Amino acid sequence: MEKIVSLYRKNKEIINYLIFGVLTTVVNIVVFALCAEVFHIQYLIANVLAWIMSVIFAYVTNRKYVFESKSEDIGKEVTKFFSSRLSTLALDMIVMWLLVDILTASNLIAKVLANILVIIANYILSKVFVFKEGGRQ
Repeated sequence: MEKIVSLYRKNKEIINYLIFGVLTTVVNIVVFALCAEVFHIQYLIANVLAWIMSVIFAYVTNRKYVFESKSEDIGKEVTKFFSSRLSTLALDMIVMWLLVDILTASNLIAKVLANILVIIANYILSKVFVFKEGGRQ
């Protein structure tokens, strides 16, 4: 048990990012599926709605649990966070469009594949651009 605790402490940020990244992805996919499959909203519009909900969830969890930000300039931090997420929204939309419209993949399979790329890009942007100051680094 001591080894597990030690491993967690050494890798707390990345482990928490993965945990909350999975939860953020769940929020994203569930909102997307509800919008696209249940309410029959066009898939790119459903994708933007899912993005909005998941980014709000991600900011709160990343700030508090992953990067443990202590920044008092929350406005600047939120702006950086949403700006970085806008760039990965573009990545998400391009991948979705390529997979659905060009390669004729299903909406949900395309969404899962796009999210893998987005999770990696989001971590890098958060680590380097958003939470580099004001956290425990």
